[in-house]
Amino acid sequence: MAEINWETLKVRHCKHAGGKVRLEVQKIYPAEFMPDQPARVVAHRCSHGMRCLITNKGACVWSGGNPGYDPFIESD
Repeated sequence: MAEINWETLKVRHCKHAGGKVRLEVQKIYPAEFMPDQPARVVAHRCSHGMRCLITNKGACVWSGGNPGYDPFIESD
């Protein structure tokens, strides 16, 4: 059976959250009988994203509020 995990991709400082946030990706690892297949990234999120959306600060792709803006691209 396939295995699904959330893994931390980066830890960054976020102006909206006012502190450090974890940028996470959801990966699906193939079943044991398909060992040569790479993991698939199917989703991404911010550890502070739900709080940003509740307080109407969801202004980036990581929180799900604005798919056209990624504030962490400039800091890479």
